[in-house]
Amino acid sequence: MKALALDIINGEAPYKVSWHETSHTYRFKTDYDVVLAIAFDEDDMIETADSYVLSVINVNNIPSPRDIKMRDTIMLIIEHFFKINQAASLYICESGDGRQQIRGRLFEFWFSTYRMKDDYLFMPVTIEDTEGQENLAALIIRKDNPKFVDIVSEFSNTIAMFRVKPENPTCLE
Repeated sequence: MKALALDIINGEAPYKVSWHETSHTYRFKTDYDVVLAIAFDEDDMIETADSYVLSVINVNNIPSPRDIKMRDTIMLIIEHFFKINQAASLYICESGDGRQQIRGRLFEFWFSTYRMKDDYLFMPVTIEDTEGQENLAALIIRKDNPKFVDIVSEFSNTIAMFRVKPENPTCLE
């Protein structure tokens, strides 16, 4: 992944974004003292293109009211990521506290109201794990990506595979 140009992001972002060397994340602090970290971690779920898992982490776990400046800063970081990387991004909602539905709806809302939304495919999915827990994810990709059709097809096929419930295997003795 090509590093993001903080001078370009900070030229437009409502919050000042910095690079956090230890965690390899882009960070900013909101007016409500929430510290957010944005990470792009390499992933191999999409084999036909470079793909990264996008993580949005509330570092200090301070609840935040709806903050348009937070949305705009996060979306500018994502926008810049795609300007310099021809890649696919997978957004996976953290599910450890059971609030993944809220996170998923909020992120989808942010994306649907962002000024550059028409340049991207935002493809949300829900996958139920073996314990019945719903996991929310989304594929994010620029519509002008030269591998667009292959990436969307591969993502769709992978999700379909995850949705197939394995039958109880029979033991041969």
